Amino acid sequence: MPRSQAQHREPNPVIVTLRRGLRWPVAWFRRWPRWSRRAAAIVVALQLALVVAAAGYVWSVDLPSDPVPPQASVLYYRDGRTVLARIGATDRTDVPLTRVPLGVRRTFLAAEDRDFYEHHGVSARGLARALWSNVVRDSGEGASTITQQYARNAYLTQERTVGRKAKEAALALKVEHRFTKDEILERYLNTIYFGRSAYGIEAASHAFFGVSVDHLTTYQGAVLAAMVKDPTRGDPAVDPGWTLDRWKWIIRAMSDAGWLPVGAADRTPYPEVAKESVTASTIGGPLGLITDRVEDELVAAGYSRQQIRTGGLSITTTLDAGAQQTAITTIGKALAGQPETLRTALVAIDPRDGGVRAYYGGDRGRGYYDDALAARPAASTFKPLVLAAAEEHDISFRSYYNGTSPRVFADRGGAPLYNVGNLQCPVCPLDTAMVYSLNTPFYAVAEQIGAKSIRDLALRLGVPDKYGDQTTMVDLKGELSPGRTRSDIAIGRYPVKPADLAGVYATLANGGGHAKRHFVVSVTGAGGTVLHRHKVVTTRVLDSGVAADVGAVLSQVVEHHGRVPGIQAAAKTGSQQFGDTVDSSDAWTAGWAPGLAVVTWVGRDKPGPIRTKDGKAINGEGMPYDIFRNFLSGALKGRPAAALPRAAEVGQPQKGDLETLGGDVAMVPGKVFPGPQKGDLVDKSLAKGGWNERVSRLTSALDEYANTAGDFSVSLVDKKTGHRYDYHGDREFETASVVKVELLAALLLQAQDTGRTLTSAERERARKMIVASDNDAAVQIYDAIGGVNGLRAALQRLGLDDTDPAANFGLTTTTAKDQTRMVTALTATGSPLNSKSRELILQLMSSVNADQTWGVSAASFAGEQTAQKNGWLSRSTEQGRWIVNTTGRVSGEKTDVALSVLSHGHKDQQAGIEVVEQIAALTRSYLGW
Repeated sequence: MPRSQAQHREPNPVIVTLRRGLRWPVAWFRRWPRWSRRAAAIVVALQLALVVAAAGYVWSVDLPSDPVPPQASVLYYRDGRTVLARIGATDRTDVPLTRVPLGVRRTFLAAEDRDFYEHHGVSARGLARALWSNVVRDSGEGASTITQQYARNAYLTQERTVGRKAKEAALALKVEHRFTKDEILERYLNTIYFGRSAYGIEAASHAFFGVSVDHLTTYQGAVLAAMVKDPTRGDPAVDPGWTLDRWKWIIRAMSDAGWLPVGAADRTPYPEVAKESVTASTIGGPLGLITDRVEDELVAAGYSRQQIRTGGLSITTTLDAGAQQTAITTIGKALAGQPETLRTALVAIDPRDGGVRAYYGGDRGRGYYDDALAARPAASTFKPLVLAAAEEHDISFRSYYNGTSPRVFADRGGAPLYNVGNLQCPVCPLDTAMVYSLNTPFYAVAEQIGAKSIRDLALRLGVPDKYGDQTTMVDLKGELSPGRTRSDIAIGRYPVKPADLAGVYATLANGGGHAKRHFVVSVTGAGGTVLHRHKVVTTRVLDSGVAADVGAVLSQVVEHHGRVPGIQAAAKTGSQQFGDTVDSSDAWTAGWAPGLAVVTWVGRDKPGPIRTKDGKAINGEGMPYDIFRNFLSGALKGRPAAALPRAAEVGQPQKGDLETLGGDVAMVPGKVFPGPQKGDLVDKSLAKGGWNERVSRLTSALDEYANTAGDFSVSLVDKKTGHRYDYHGDREFETASVVKVELLAALLLQAQDTGRTLTSAERERARKMIVASDNDAAVQIYDAIGGVNGLRAALQRLGLDDTDPAANFGLTTTTAKDQTRMVTALTATGSPLNSKSRELILQLMSSVNADQTWGVSAASFAGEQTAQKNGWLSRSTEQGRWIVNTTGRVSGEKTDVALSVLSHGHKDQQAGIEVVEQIAALTRSYLGW
């Protein structure tokens, strides 16, 4: 064969194609200028180098043969030796992927990795989509693929370095090379943590739904998929709103992928989830919530909950074993035999470093409601902040303010403000006002220096700017000034968490130096490497002299309420009044001794009257103060005695607002004395003769009073005697907010007709409408009942024939007789309202906010209950003059009276309040009911 023929081979078609394809680009490239060709060559070389380096890195990372088994982590007290708790009890049963329904698998793909079956371990598309969703739609979509999550959870240790994410990606690529997609998904579903100590989907199915995984529905699976993002918060028993929102997001994602019908998220009922499982609380008692707080802090520092619970960590906390046991023992003794509805919180912080030394948020264990993190009205514990802000404005604690009661302030919309017990202190030094916890002087200070300056100081001292999405220390929607801080901050109207208030007082105790509250000192890995150590940073946020003055004044409070034996202490008590009662809903003591700041709180899960087993009302200087004092005595036992700093006398003594005092008020500086009490307007000596004589004498008195009081009407029904009295009872008046009782009655009647109870949202609107007189809530209810027509139908059923609804509900016209008929319908067995509806309305009317307890209550005596609703409205049609109405029930052992007083034409709200209260008292004075 000729040589040429022997060497001839058919050309490789791939090579031929490449040569032909490159012929034109190469020729085109050769026409570039030489510098351009060199630059392009450098870029290509760098890209090739990066590819080679990345490939080399992936190749260098070894994939362990088997995942590291979970190891329990141990929490230690601050001594680093005494065990506080162990985290790591796990519940896990692996199941094959074939047992997991397809729909359930897809819920996890929709939630965590929609491109799972398309990528090779790392998804550029998924990363881009997550970035877009989080930035543009704030959807909370994750960026890690399921493969990456599995690699992280199964193979990575506790190391926290910059290279960890790269290692995670490299391991994901290796995992993809070793296992099939179905194997990866099976391993992922068997190892992921769901909360309630459940690892893997089989354990989670039992923990949350009480069934095996093969019996899960797609929609139940979506609930479990929702929890993966945050297993603690995702538990529906912990934060049902968050879980519901994420569940809907997952269902919509499945609809977008074509796995579920469009609109399924809005049409499908949310699955019922078990409130708790047998493994819900692996650590019981007060220490369980401490474990939760430690986990939260480490998660915020970058650890995953799975790492914390299975990584064999040694976690040294800030908790002091002696102080913690003292807290548990002290609270246990205080609550022994008390009503089960009582709840207590205690937080003790070392002011020098912000370390939590003792913590009690409840005794129900891990995963349960933490009362130390529940925001409650701070009441008078905020008055020290007012004093500090005043000194920042050069106002000394020796300054005098008008401490009379009641007083009317611009920032309260005309509503009067009372001191506790209606105490009077006309020329009142601020330190005296603090000792007696008088409201009016501190409110006057707040109006003088500006409520915002007090809020700004609270933020510096440690109160967060937001709780969730809600800005702190501002009026909410439907309140007097939504989004604005009013001077009510001076009397602690705005809710604050006990843990945050403890941080505030710790900053005061530290001379104005703020150290962040924390639970963790250090974290050590299973191999002995220190992985994390808290760094104490103290920031000056308040002048030390101001802090010393506040401490000196609060030490007088301790002298007033009772010293802590052998310990110098500073403290302030606080009590949030529950409606128109002598009860409190929240009772506080906040203070410090050298080296330890403490806050104690006593209340209930939901606002309600707090009483001891003996029926005595609990207030700040009672049980909370006893817990505070006894805890300090035990926690500081054996420590050398230390003194509080001496007063620095910052600022100048000023006369404050003394110009507001009238000439007939006693002007003895610092003198505190009782003012008029409940029922003081009633003169029992006037009730003489038989019923007809009493009626005649009352009518004459009202005729005389009308000469100066203006236009009003009265209607009264005495259920005990059957007597009725009316004074111009058929005269029409605009209702203002008293019609809100009728709006609620209409809603309840409609619910009765359909055999249902009010939804939780409806009940909350009803509460706001009656208790807080919230107009936005009233508008929603008015719309829900059908507006004018719906209200009119209810009025006819209730027999309120002289009440005429208006499109603006507050302009509805009524008579005093009709309003009394409405009140009697709340107690009459033959009422169209059933017993539960009547009970709800009366309960809400008995719980109106403290600033709305004027009116009918002026005719009541101590020990009697008042259920009432007031209305007030400035009418432009009357040159800005005021409508002021009150309607309600006064009941007691020998009393059950329905009373309504309607009036208009007053120069301001306070003038109207004085009129209706005087009229209410006159009815009792003359009729003797």
